[in-house]
Amino acid sequence: MRGEREVAGLRCGQVLEQLSEYLEGELAPEVRGRIEAHVRACDHCARFGGVFSAAVGALRVVLRGSGEQADAHARLDDLLGRLER
Repeated sequence: MRGEREVAGLRCGQVLEQLSEYLEGELAPEVRGRIEAHVRACDHCARFGGVFSAAVGALRVVLRGSGEQADAHARLDDLLGRLER
């Protein structure tokens, strides 16, 4: 990643790799705290994280109650996994 910084012991790429788990509340408190410290000090990650969080929130609203949420989550995870390669 161009312009990648290391803040709070994490590089930007490491933060972005864990963003989904962060938003889902699946990370250990220590890791969550390091990500939050990084994002507070890194404008790039703060901007990207905000956009990503808004997109996830919008998807949740659209899919809420439709019974498609689990399937959409699996498809999104698959897509994000392919983008990381």
